[in-house]
Amino acid sequence: MAMKCAAEGRELTVAISGEVDHHAAREILTQLERHISAVMPRSLTLDLGGVTFMDSSGIAVVVRAKLRMDDLGGRVRVRSAPPQARRVLSMAGLERMVRFE
Repeated sequence: MAMKCAAEGRELTVAISGEVDHHAAREILTQLERHISAVMPRSLTLDLGGVTFMDSSGIAVVVRAKLRMDDLGGRVRVRSAPPQARRVLSMAGLERMVRFE
């Protein structure tokens, strides 16, 4: 799992690549919280274009990001989710919670 963050103003983009399983999710959540706290964004984009596998731990990543951004009065969007990851997130109903692009 690799994660790259880029902030521009109050917009934070987090690009995640590799496998998002229960081992990787812990690290993603730790780093995500650190970057959100540093930037205090109004908009968070989770770019999943480089994700090669996702299990239900990916659901927790998106939900926790959404809850944190709700605390800040911001929004979350998921971009470039590959088909397998998109299916996992869709089965959990996350398309009702966050915007998918």
